[in-house]
Amino acid sequence: MEIRKLVISLLVLGWVQFTLSSGLAGEEPADTLYDESLLPVYTLPQIIQTEDTPAATLNKWQSTRRAEVLALFEEHIYGQVPGGSVSSRLSLVEDDSMALDGLARRYQWVLSLSSPKQPDRTVEINVLGYFPAGAGDAVPVFMGLNFFGNQTIHSDPEILMSKAWMRDRPGMGIVGNRATEESRGAAHSRWPVEMILKRGYGLITAYYGEIDPDSYDFNFSDGVHPLFYREGQERPEEDEWGAIAAWAWGLEQIRSALAEEQIVVPTRVAVIGHSRLGKTALWAGARYENFGMVVSNDSGCGGAALYRRCYGERIHHILPPVGYWFCRKHAQYAHAESNLPVDQHMLLALVAPRGLYVASATEDRWCDPKGEFLAAKAAAEIYSLYGKDWEAPVDLPPPDHPVAGPIGYHLRSGKHDITPYDWGLYLDFA
Repeated sequence: MEIRKLVISLLVLGWVQFTLSSGLAGEEPADTLYDESLLPVYTLPQIIQTEDTPAATLNKWQSTRRAEVLALFEEHIYGQVPGGSVSSRLSLVEDDSMALDGLARRYQWVLSLSSPKQPDRTVEINVLGYFPAGAGDAVPVFMGLNFFGNQTIHSDPEILMSKAWMRDRPGMGIVGNRATEESRGAAHSRWPVEMILKRGYGLITAYYGEIDPDSYDFNFSDGVHPLFYREGQERPEEDEWGAIAAWAWGLEQIRSALAEEQIVVPTRVAVIGHSRLGKTALWAGARYENFGMVVSNDSGCGGAALYRRCYGERIHHILPPVGYWFCRKHAQYAHAESNLPVDQHMLLALVAPRGLYVASATEDRWCDPKGEFLAAKAAAEIYSLYGKDWEAPVDLPPPDHPVAGPIGYHLRSGKHDITPYDWGLYLDFA
């Protein structure tokens, strides 16, 4: 145990040192590339290689190649979910048909997850749902994880306060790693609940830290990971899931539980996420095909952006602070992105033929807006096999000029954020 504590201390020290010279502390690493003329020449791996007719090619994609691509992402980037069964129980905590002054029907549930491998452990996830009042449950919904508890998405005083561990954020009312009343509604600008409801959509959210804490300490002793451990195991194997895959798995557990209770239509759930949770939404949509639409907002490296461009954030930047987001095998591609057998256009292609929307921001160079657009454009190859051609522009569209088709894309003026402007376009696209 002493060796383990020493290793964790060194990792935390490395994180502190990293933040002093990285964008997470206001400055970015010295080797960050933003000059297009200095980027490496690269060739994207082919999504599918065939000279057959489109019908035969589509058959090959559906019968074998899609599964191969998915397995490559599991092995080299996000990690595989371990085998084993998990029991889930959805408990209704509240059902208020006159919430938000009669605009909404508000549900609150607890999803309890347990495993025969760890009979003394239960993971509880608090789930919040808003539906248009009087519309019933058969409405399309957006589902996404939040960063600091359900109570942050709206000032509604009836939303239960999360009691889980959180990263300190005094400006948002997170003090001593716990949410306070000051956190209520602190992230409301990212969750325009009234807009969503008035457009006829429902909203489901949960705090991602209740699925797997994002604690920056490479600790896999809490959250859902231990539900799958064999006796004596303390962390996932080299090719097993990191935090992103755990958060994505948690989203699917929530969707599945709500579908079983006939609270949502199984295939009318759009999964959405911003930043690291945008990466999560993409992996959830790629791996779990029951999600009917996928939205990636400013997801960057490990999300929608092409690895091989080496623009902005790269693998070796992301490893010291949050390498646990990925499987451990992912580390071998630091400074060697071209050795990856896949790139992120292939991740986006895994969403086909369902709706896919990718968004970037002008001041968010760290997430490589152009790389996100180029990945979406390259993924259109698979959409075409389904008869869903996308007439994408040749170059990155100008700011605030969205382009749509089977794939949507926009570059918003502004910083790394998700705003009502973004949400309006996602609602239009849905």
